[in-house]
Amino acid sequence: MGSSENNILQPLLQTNPPSLSSQSFTTKHRSSGELESVLSDTTLPFLLRLRHASWIELKLLFFLAAPAVVVYMINYLMSMSTQIFSGHLGTLELAAASLGNTGIQVFAYGLMLGMGSAVETLCGQAYGAQKYEMLGIYLQRSTVILTVAGFLLSIIYIFSKPILIFLGQSPEIASAAAVFVYGLIPQIFAYAVNFPIQKFLQAQSIVTPSAYISAATLVIHLLLSWVAVYKIGLGLLGASLVLSFSWWIIVVAQFVYIVVDTLLDVSPACALITAFQYGLHE
Repeated sequence: MGSSENNILQPLLQTNPPSLSSQSFTTKHRSSGELESVLSDTTLPFLLRLRHASWIELKLLFFLAAPAVVVYMINYLMSMSTQIFSGHLGTLELAAASLGNTGIQVFAYGLMLGMGSAVETLCGQAYGAQKYEMLGIYLQRSTVILTVAGFLLSIIYIFSKPILIFLGQSPEIASAAAVFVYGLIPQIFAYAVNFPIQKFLQAQSIVTPSAYISAATLVIHLLLSWVAVYKIGLGLLGASLVLSFSWWIIVVAQFVYIVVDTLLDVSPACALITAFQYGLHE
């Protein structure tokens, strides 16, 4: 009876370092051991040790940083491509999309990314201290907090037209930008889930899956944007809705990756019902 209760009261994301991307875990520790071996080899001249150690460290940083760079570049390309498609509708639509992207959306992106970055610190500490059960708990808590912040940001999106007019924009451009921004409201909540998941993975040196997912999503995004703008004629609202939908594709794909990789030995029915309660009151 006691063991069944313990099985139920488990966090949604139960992580152990060998099971969660064991290749990344093995590569990281192999490189660390090689680096320490080079630095402690007193038979080699100091400059030679320094050169070998720098090369090992650069390789390790490249394999960690390059996929993360790709992810952020693709995130930018998705927004930029939406702006380009909107520009083909007319100069007013281009101005509206530019204002919505570089003004209101960037504000929400920066705020959510900054709040979500705390997960990387917390998860990194838990991972280093081998408190693996805390990884999923931090992810759950941060997702709830960012979702609440998303509701507050939605108020700015809803009242974007009077805000833009107050800031000196013409009513015509403000009205068009507001239509574009309305389609970006679902994107706020994609941010609220995506950034904690992204930092949750990065804290464990798991970055390549996010890069593959983002690259595949970019292709889907371009295709759907072309259909929405040129074939269906949904205009500004359609372009921004496609952008929001593409972000949700990234979120769902990353979540599926984590679930498949970490919940193979946990009952999803029990976990999905009780993990939030356990995570928030543990």
